Amino acid sequence: MLTLFNTLTGHKDPFEPLVPGQVTMYVCGVTVYDECHIGHARSAVVFDVIRRYLEYRGDVVTFVKNFTDVDDKIIARAAQLGISWQEVTARYIAAYARDMGRLGVRQATEEPKATEHIADIIRLVRTLMDKGVAYQVAGDVYFQVAHYPDYGRLSKRKLDEMQAGARVEVDERKRHPVDFALWKGAKAGEPAWESPWGPGRPGWHIECSAMAMKHLGETFDIHGGGADLIFPHHDNEIAQSCAATGQEFARYWVHNGFVTVDQEKMSKSLGNFFTIREVFEKFPASEPVTAEVVRYFLLSTQYRGPIDFSDNALRQARAGLNTVYDLLLRLDEQPTAAEVADSEVTVCLSKCAAACEQAMDDDCNTPVALAACQRLRSEINTMLHTGLSSQARADVRAMFRRVGQVLGLFQVPVKEWECADHHAVLGETDLERHIAERHDARRNKEFAKADAIRNDLAAQGIILEDRPDGTTRWKR
Repeated sequence: MLTLFNTLTGHKDPFEPLVPGQVTMYVCGVTVYDECHIGHARSAVVFDVIRRYLEYRGDVVTFVKNFTDVDDKIIARAAQLGISWQEVTARYIAAYARDMGRLGVRQATEEPKATEHIADIIRLVRTLMDKGVAYQVAGDVYFQVAHYPDYGRLSKRKLDEMQAGARVEVDERKRHPVDFALWKGAKAGEPAWESPWGPGRPGWHIECSAMAMKHLGETFDIHGGGADLIFPHHDNEIAQSCAATGQEFARYWVHNGFVTVDQEKMSKSLGNFFTIREVFEKFPASEPVTAEVVRYFLLSTQYRGPIDFSDNALRQARAGLNTVYDLLLRLDEQPTAAEVADSEVTVCLSKCAAACEQAMDDDCNTPVALAACQRLRSEINTMLHTGLSSQARADVRAMFRRVGQVLGLFQVPVKEWECADHHAVLGETDLERHIAERHDARRNKEFAKADAIRNDLAAQGIILEDRPDGTTRWKR
């Protein structure tokens, strides 16, 4: 059975959707005022894989990921660039689509924008006012956290210990420092919509509650996002949503961990802040960074823990992928006489499939699933030395393709895949030809040429072992 770590309960819970076979899932998207960074990439890939695995299990997933397209940061960026706030949001929504395409992240079922749900937001704020858990100060409306006794239950914080967090404005008119804005009265030059409290715009937290309930209902299965959103954003979502409906908002709260850069917190001030576009473009053509390289790196650590981004980490991810594509290319070569029984291959494939499913059922533990794939690669490489049938080769390819569809890996046609040195993986036929040339060189006492061939093969990951009987064995 699939288990997910539920931040609300503090432990792994068996996952049981409200409606068997149908999963409803909301993930907080980006505020579109700038390019997305590698932290956004991690969240996007994590929830893309969770969605893919739910679908692999046979569930129909309704996946909603929003855009925050009205916000203080958007307004500030528009002023900085000297363009309208609508131009800012259009520019960075397009950049987001470009980045997600490069990462191989599938488009959500629905991708709502806050500005398209102003009427829904106003209705939700009015409900909170009617229930007496929100109050108006001039043109602003605040949620009164003291009227929601369970406030802070997601972050496990107590109200009397809280300080105003990020995006919680300090305002002496508020009844408690942690009371948060549901509606902000209009200011000169800022976008505004008419409301019962005068012209203004929604607060950040109410946007997500309104969009989630609009598309998924008052209660849905999974709410996801980065760990930085637990407080105050997700605590606030829970408070306002549950206070409005009297129902549980989301049943499972799933959060991905932070990204550091060379063991330091990623920040623009430290100069270690990388956008997704920069990640793809920072390496030379001889060391291409592709969607699968980035995904392999991001999935090599369990999603809840921190992950350290570095150039070397991307190189290691590429190397790991190369070993799999090396095998896939060898599987496409003309088979020799098959001496390994197909049944032996079937056993290996069954073990790999079971290990991958067990890993993914255990809170989507992708590094364990990747390790199972690498064990299979090693086993099949050994069998290839002896000989595999065409059917066995096809079955192995299908296994990697099936697992890869969940992880977003191993989907590139093998002839198009490139090694770290930007040359195609050396095929078995060419390899045997090089070994024969080396034999001839040694027989003719052209030892410099023989050594050059050995060194060239070693640079491509091929190790030669000269046997006492005069033959040469090789391994990758």
